[in-house]
Amino acid sequence: MTTNAFPDGAHPIAWPDNFKAAASFTFDVDAESCTIAHDPTSTRRMSLMSHQSYGPRVAVPRLLKILERQEIQGTFFIPGFTAESYPDVVRRIVDGGHEVAHHGYLHEPMQGIDAATEANYLDRGLEALAKVAGVRPVGYRAPWWELNWHSPALLADRGFLYDSSLLDGDAPYRMAVATDSGDSRDTDSRDIVEIPVDWALDDWEQYAFYPGVTGSGVIESPAKVLEMWTLEAEAHHAQGSCFVLTNHPFISGRPSKAVALEQLIERVKAMDGMWVTTLERIAEHTKTTVNEIHRHARIEVPSYPGAGASFKPARLLEAIPR
Repeated sequence: MTTNAFPDGAHPIAWPDNFKAAASFTFDVDAESCTIAHDPTSTRRMSLMSHQSYGPRVAVPRLLKILERQEIQGTFFIPGFTAESYPDVVRRIVDGGHEVAHHGYLHEPMQGIDAATEANYLDRGLEALAKVAGVRPVGYRAPWWELNWHSPALLADRGFLYDSSLLDGDAPYRMAVATDSGDSRDTDSRDIVEIPVDWALDDWEQYAFYPGVTGSGVIESPAKVLEMWTLEAEAHHAQGSCFVLTNHPFISGRPSKAVALEQLIERVKAMDGMWVTTLERIAEHTKTTVNEIHRHARIEVPSYPGAGASFKPARLLEAIPR
């Protein structure tokens, strides 16, 4: 079947080695951290804690076997608290040749926090991953995909290569650390790679449910999800962009969902010219081959009534020749 698709004209990219498109299978190993951050009293709920611990205890080993059988490497975003709670699981991920990336310390709520607080979360997560597995991640994904305007600079300060939290593209691009905020102090010339995500490619929206915590109570059939994700992969392949799937082991590591995930991996691998790899490799390629740098614009809303909002369009910059 021929899929007609429209490329992401805002983020042009050419893939290496005659590949036509790219795909990456990523896993957010939240375990108990996301529920504890949302409500610390959730630790009193034994059943809820068991629901979350299913991820590292049962699902991650299952998913690692799938990835090994399919001969691909995944990217695992791991909160520092998860690493400290399940060090053997994290080391097993590393030993399997997979990428370990940063996902906060306790999957903290990020919306509106100040830079100093966020820096503390980043540093604490880095310390935990270094202590447990001896890794210094180059990738970051904000909890709940909630990046702040000051986040890129904090990531650049710590040597991160890329972020995967924004939703404004189908292909990776280089993102300026400074924004177009109208502030004359925004003169930082550094950039990091952004690898966009999409809620339609997150298993949370399809399967997640726990009473009093999340979800509508409608848990989709893996057959329906497999069809939807296959269509998304086919479209990304046709338009030469980047298919990034986000899974949570305590969700997609369950039996029928894991079977459907492996079927999806087989389908994606079979697409002619599809580069199935880690986000780190995709980011490295983007950093070295893409010259345009996107500087995001901020919408400023005055504090007094009736004034409306001001918007300064985003700009494209040119990378400094190496």
